[in-house]
Amino acid sequence: MNRTPGRHVGASRGISRRTALSLALSGLAASGARAGDSSPPMIWHRGELGDPGSLDPHKATTLIESNILDELFEGLVTYDARGAIIPGAAASWSADPAGTTYNFKLRPEAKWSNGDRLTSGDFVFAFRRLMAPSTGAPYANILYTLKNAARINKGELPVEDLGARAVDEATLEITLEYATPYFIGQLAHMTAKPLHRKSIEAFGSDFVRPAHMVTNGPFMLKQFIPNDRIILTKNPSHYDAARVALDGEIFYALEDRGAALRRFMAGEIQSYNDVPAEQIGFVRGHLAEAFKVTPNLGSYYYAFDTRGKTFGDRRVRQALSMVIDREFLAERIWSGTMDPGYSFVPPGIESYGPPATVSWKDMDLYEREDEAKKLLAEAGFGPGGPRLEVEIRFNNSENHRATAVAIADMWKVLGVETRLLATDARTHYAFLREKRPFEVARSGWFADYPDAQNFLFLGESGNMALNAASFTNKTYDRLMQEAQAESSPERRRTLLHEAETILLEEQPYLVLLIYRSRNLVSPKLRGWEENVLDNHPGRYVSIAR
Repeated sequence: MNRTPGRHVGASRGISRRTALSLALSGLAASGARAGDSSPPMIWHRGELGDPGSLDPHKATTLIESNILDELFEGLVTYDARGAIIPGAAASWSADPAGTTYNFKLRPEAKWSNGDRLTSGDFVFAFRRLMAPSTGAPYANILYTLKNAARINKGELPVEDLGARAVDEATLEITLEYATPYFIGQLAHMTAKPLHRKSIEAFGSDFVRPAHMVTNGPFMLKQFIPNDRIILTKNPSHYDAARVALDGEIFYALEDRGAALRRFMAGEIQSYNDVPAEQIGFVRGHLAEAFKVTPNLGSYYYAFDTRGKTFGDRRVRQALSMVIDREFLAERIWSGTMDPGYSFVPPGIESYGPPATVSWKDMDLYEREDEAKKLLAEAGFGPGGPRLEVEIRFNNSENHRATAVAIADMWKVLGVETRLLATDARTHYAFLREKRPFEVARSGWFADYPDAQNFLFLGESGNMALNAASFTNKTYDRLMQEAQAESSPERRRTLLHEAETILLEEQPYLVLLIYRSRNLVSPKLRGWEENVLDNHPGRYVSIAR
């Protein structure tokens, strides 16, 4: 669907863009502006990597959406400024000795932005809606840990059989299929947010519009101009509102990293979560204090469409993977702000230990090229056979384009002819969600919670909404199912390593790089803390005047 960018508010002569945008939040007096304080509202101007596909927590799939939804809604648990799990809407919780039944006690002061009390029934309603087949939630399987969730989502049981029950208005009972070590971490995810039932029943899918959205997080939705900005205002009904310094936030859709850098340098935005690869040297030299590069639990990869004949052939996938010089990509294309990727699960997950790696990791690049040529010849490509042609789809940014150009050049040693196709982020991810045919597509994954399962489930055949490669392997599925039910941490770790080894041998995902977060952060921002999840809640941020 074509969308026209919104007109800049207050674009008349004599009013700066920053002043005009702050004036757009003129209703803040009723939502947190301090009485008797004549200073302008404290607004965090945040650059974001693109436009959100949806502000419905059950339709969203990307980090862009998650960053915004985490400001609007709060689950049973949430994150502190350093990325650690802390109580959210639940003041406390307990589990039975088997670790399969949890009881959550909601905060008595927890409310919705319209003043309604937040109840356990709001969570039950949201969890049932997430699993209802009619919702079509692409991320529903992240909470298959709830009892009967998978069968409900597949239409085999009614939603009333879900393992979520309101004991009373302030007590929520959740029953799991199996004891799950990462369950509490899952509850901070955007799919585990409560929803205001009356709003959804009254407005249907339009409940996400600013005029209709009722939230329980520290901020509320004031305005959404597609391809331009999203304006949030402080939620005075939030239980911690007195300690939230910001009066509001403005998220700007800035897929053009170069334009974002210029706006940051001009003071029009105070943060942005990327830097153009070709400008990293300049940024290090001129914006060293503002440039934050930190470890991150994220993988950068290409997905092969394994449904087709060509890329359904493991030999083709392995050959294309083997000839890529990942050190060159990390050091020359990304200027040392990424690490070479030879595993699907990134290093740094304590419960998993060192991840598995591809079998040819330590081979000389020339040896890998020779082996790759043999694999392609066995698959029918190369001398005496047809030339392999590949189309790489990617979401448009300078960094992704530079990576694709470099990979296309590396594939020339195999005689591969490569075409590049770039679209905006929203179109790119919508294309992948629709499961339309492709050849090779850029993707990536950041941890929703720090557990290897959160990466490896992307290869499960039952996870087709997020399994971009449409990969199927019975042995892999069995190992993942066994790991899900395994109570021994050591045995579970072994099963997950075996699954990752299969994924690397089959190569439905061509792992390229391990992310490090790259943020531009104004020195005036206070409370912005580095963390491996690269999560930065606005409730902890203030701005030096």
